[in-house]
Amino acid sequence: MDLSEEKELVRQAQKAPDAFAKLYDRYYPKIFGYVLRRTANLESAQDITSETFLKALRKLWQFRWRNISFSSWLYKIATNEINQYFRKAEYKKSLSLEELQEQGFEPTSSHDPESELIEAQEKLRQHQDFLEIQGKIVRLSAKYQEVITLRFFEQKQIKEIAEILGKKEGTIKSLLYRAVEKLREAD
Repeated sequence: MDLSEEKELVRQAQKAPDAFAKLYDRYYPKIFGYVLRRTANLESAQDITSETFLKALRKLWQFRWRNISFSSWLYKIATNEINQYFRKAEYKKSLSLEELQEQGFEPTSSHDPESELIEAQEKLRQHQDFLEIQGKIVRLSAKYQEVITLRFFEQKQIKEIAEILGKKEGTIKSLLYRAVEKLREAD
């Protein structure tokens, strides 16, 4: 979706909240994937993603086109929700999706749970070492977790990460360098 389409959808959604469904359908898989990679917990990822979109809908009237796109705004909300989740220490040992299936867990959401699970599994398979790397990443401070996940898992450019996190591009580059170094030291 190009920026003009995004602007038009946001404008429509600000006038009629039911138009928000198009934005939700467009960005849900991306935000869910990001949250899942940060938390490595399917149930928590679903909860956090739902909360992200609920907050976006409630605050949509406040959104202004400044130096941040709507999608970056969603990532910013999701990042804040993830940080809140970790601060509250609501999370327990992360389980892989296979372990969740073995325990008979069936996700529930307004999206098709089966396709959501298949999509999540496929993304995790694309990163064979995800769980091992994720275990190392969660030992880093939140500022390093954010930049690593956005850059390498979400494939965001430095400029986009700076928008999402509200930091300067030079700061993002420095954080990325330090985060990678800390991951190397963890080996």
